[in-house]
Amino acid sequence: MHPMATCPDPVLATIGDRVRSLRAVRGLTRRELASMSGLSERFLAQVESGLGNIAVTRLTRLAAALGCRPGALLDPAPAADGRRAVSLLGLRGAGKSALGQGVADALGLAFHEHDRVVEEAAGMELGELFALHGDRYYRDVARETLDRLLADLQVPTIIATGGGVVADPEAFDLLRRRTHCVWLKATVDDHWVRVVAQGDGRPMRDRPDARAELGRLLDRRVPLYARAEHVIDTSDLGLRQSQIALRELVSSLLGIHPSPPA
Repeated sequence: MHPMATCPDPVLATIGDRVRSLRAVRGLTRRELASMSGLSERFLAQVESGLGNIAVTRLTRLAAALGCRPGALLDPAPAADGRRAVSLLGLRGAGKSALGQGVADALGLAFHEHDRVVEEAAGMELGELFALHGDRYYRDVARETLDRLLADLQVPTIIATGGGVVADPEAFDLLRRRTHCVWLKATVDDHWVRVVAQGDGRPMRDRPDARAELGRLLDRRVPLYARAEHVIDTSDLGLRQSQIALRELVSSLLGIHPSPPA
């Protein structure tokens, strides 16, 4: 017969791997993705197994259903082995910047606040970027800068991500594959109090129901944040104990063994 007939083509195998991964990020069943993309469930199963020779038009529909560019389904993802970064997830007020910077300083690691990287690349602050170009442009810049940041890592690193990174399946997939993802969990009340304490008035500006909006946003994001490998409940532990817990976790994940103080 033809013993090589079922051996996946490398390109088709890459597409299958990426489709499975992005479907998992979005929390979709195969049946749901088939319906959204207009493909049959049987053919989608063949694609995910690396045996479905998918046409460009179908690939485009599949990418749209997954919320990514068609080219993203053709790029092999790096193996998770040897991940050199920990990414912190959560809404504003989760403690990503404060806890992340504190732990990075304590362990001698590099620290990047991704929103600042986006601002530098765009040449403007986030508020201006959203006002001038909108959410879609921000996501494009955020995804591109995140890809470059992860590709250029030279030393163990902690990354404080933007709160909405989990809503971009392609960007979240990058983080899940190339970094150890840690969700800094908090109640909506703690998120609110911490943002107000920082003197950040953006959440309240022209929004009389801002507190309730924040609660609804958190409710929508929780299922996405919950796909992180690790969770630290900062409301339960408090910020001081959360920093200790994060330091221990990062040390374990990245193989960092700081010397005890003299």
